[in-house]
Amino acid sequence: MTALARWCLRRRIVVIVLWLAAFTGVAVAAGVTGSAYSNDYEVPGTESGRASALLDRAFPGQSGDSDSIVWHTDAGTVRSAAVRRTMTHTLGKIAELPGVAAVQSPYGGPGAHPSDGQGGRRISKDGHTAYASVHFGRATDELDPAQVQKVVDTARRASGGGLQVELGGAGIALTEAPRAQLPEIIGLGAAAVVLFLAFGSLAATFLPIVTALAAVGTASAGITLLSHAMTVADFAPMLGMLIGLGVGIDYALFIVTRHRKGLRAGLPVGEAAVRAAAVSGRAVVFAGATVCIALLGMLVLRLSFLNGVALAASLTVVLTVAAAVTLLPALLGLIGMRALSRRERRQLAEQGPRPDRPTGIAARWSGFVERHPKLLGTVAAALMLALALPAFGLHLGTSDQGNNPAGSTTRKAYDLLAGGGPGAGHGSGFGPGFNGPLTLVGTLDGAKDRIAFEKLPHRLRNTPGVAQVSGPDFNDSHSVGVITVVPAGSPQSRQTSDLVRHLRTEVLPAAGGTSTLRVQVGGITAGYDDFASVIVGKLPLFIGVVIALGSVLLLLAFRSIGIPLKAALMNIAAVASSFGIVVAIFQWGWGSELLGLGSAGPIEPFLPVIMVSVLFGLSMDYQVFLVSRMYEEWQLTHNNCRAVRVGLAETSRVINSAAVIMIAVFGAFVLSGDRTIAMFGIGLAAAVALDAFVLRTLLVPALMHLLGGANWWLPSWLDRWLPRISIEPPPEPGTAVRLPGPQDGEKPLVGV
Repeated sequence: MTALARWCLRRRIVVIVLWLAAFTGVAVAAGVTGSAYSNDYEVPGTESGRASALLDRAFPGQSGDSDSIVWHTDAGTVRSAAVRRTMTHTLGKIAELPGVAAVQSPYGGPGAHPSDGQGGRRISKDGHTAYASVHFGRATDELDPAQVQKVVDTARRASGGGLQVELGGAGIALTEAPRAQLPEIIGLGAAAVVLFLAFGSLAATFLPIVTALAAVGTASAGITLLSHAMTVADFAPMLGMLIGLGVGIDYALFIVTRHRKGLRAGLPVGEAAVRAAAVSGRAVVFAGATVCIALLGMLVLRLSFLNGVALAASLTVVLTVAAAVTLLPALLGLIGMRALSRRERRQLAEQGPRPDRPTGIAARWSGFVERHPKLLGTVAAALMLALALPAFGLHLGTSDQGNNPAGSTTRKAYDLLAGGGPGAGHGSGFGPGFNGPLTLVGTLDGAKDRIAFEKLPHRLRNTPGVAQVSGPDFNDSHSVGVITVVPAGSPQSRQTSDLVRHLRTEVLPAAGGTSTLRVQVGGITAGYDDFASVIVGKLPLFIGVVIALGSVLLLLAFRSIGIPLKAALMNIAAVASSFGIVVAIFQWGWGSELLGLGSAGPIEPFLPVIMVSVLFGLSMDYQVFLVSRMYEEWQLTHNNCRAVRVGLAETSRVINSAAVIMIAVFGAFVLSGDRTIAMFGIGLAAAVALDAFVLRTLLVPALMHLLGGANWWLPSWLDRWLPRISIEPPPEPGTAVRLPGPQDGEKPLVGV
């Protein structure tokens, strides 16, 4: 690290130019190739996955995206001449728009699909609501948002005069994409305020921000290129930006803080930067490695959807670490003494160098925790437990457009189809299950199978929980049949999940009789259930792998059994408490509409996996920065009370400043307009707040005071066997920090 820092300082212009060239090159390549993000939750090998693959092979013409145009009138019916004339004209115009393959209208006439025989089924029983299907020529992932926007604009122009027109579907959702720039601007603005209050220097304030932006910008373009090589979720770039801005600014903050400390101690600019990069840079590399290991733990799940997310987020973290240990030293050399405020530079010139001693709130708080470890530890543990209680009611499922903000056209279309729109009465809409139909795909081998399949709709209509059955339809060779089942419950309800399970285990196996008929349940709802089941089944293995790898790293770094065990428990506490907050807001709906996050609904099934990865990595960061200073003091004095007190006093201020920055960055993503990203933002912001202000500055030091020298115990045989790695360089003799309170008379504590 020292050699790297010296090289970057001597060739600072070269380093800056190389970063600019890397960012420009990757950004240009990403702009030329475009993105190929996917939102496919299907898991190969599941029943819904097999049903989807069979359906694609049997009906290749139906592979394009299909969306809905919904219209509703309270006065009169949608069959009235005026409404019919308006909507027939509108649908005809939409059918001629670029990218639109066909429009299926309930009225027939221009723009109607020639094979559509479902006109009557597309009008609700009370006659107040109708819908048309818009078929695009490409799958959702390949649609041009500009073409989709023309469809939306054309349809919405028909509204007025008592007629409400809304649109829904995966393609239409592209026009309601997250607000990608607002969260970053707000987060960066808040981070700049915190950094200026901490440093008092504009030059030092912008260093962490510039470093983070260089890394995140390069990573974002790199993720776009990565999407062409593997499956990458459409939320991965924003997730990577969320993580990268948070950890990137924090990593740079730790190094700049150490650099400023060296300048105040009288070191030349070059030497202070080298020492900062060599000392804090080691901790940054170690912390970044723990985040990447936690993220790459998702690979054990062997789900292509999550593999892309893991690699995209890891790429962002790797680049933020690289920028912190290369670009940042170059920038530190460039700004020179301006890393200090004018007041600090004036004091340094007038009074000479002075060693930093922790004073004020940090030192007083450290002493307070030392005097009352039992009381404070109990209060902190009780708070974490109370916040974690809602997590025991966690319901995993996939939110749909019924959870979108109330003002969005996709949410309004969803409510109108379900019958929950404004002024809805009996017979309004098509029922809550209409937005998530089940697709039953049968493999037919001979006449006996076809006869059994044709009898299946009658059996299904008599099945509890089924609202409507249509079909069967067959492919050209009659080797594959399809039946569409509309559940009585909403797509997210447990009632619908129970229906899927009942169909698979009882109804469909019995329907085959003596034939060889095999029917598989597919569709969006069944696919979401299968995805959630796979995630839940593999979650214990994933959490175990992440905890084990993180604990091994801490064991090697701190030569202690107690430190990794406490870190694992603290990480679990942070994850559980943050999930409790996420459940209360998003699943219970406490303030979700107020925050513009839509209505209450289930928690995304992949959220626990990604949040556990990120939170374990971020929690390890604070553990490393806090305990490494304690460990340094322990090696110097072998006095546990002093080590904990000095470590907390010296690191609490910078940890709290870093946490405030990360909370501001994560919290700003609530304004993205995307429910999934908002879940990540609130969950990560809550976890960081609890981790920094409750765990690392309260519960962890309280426990370490109670455990005494046992914190640093390691069996001698294991000490000889383990390889040695160090985060901080060996302490220099005579560098012990003096704190208020008794020190000279303290008796060193060695061993247990």
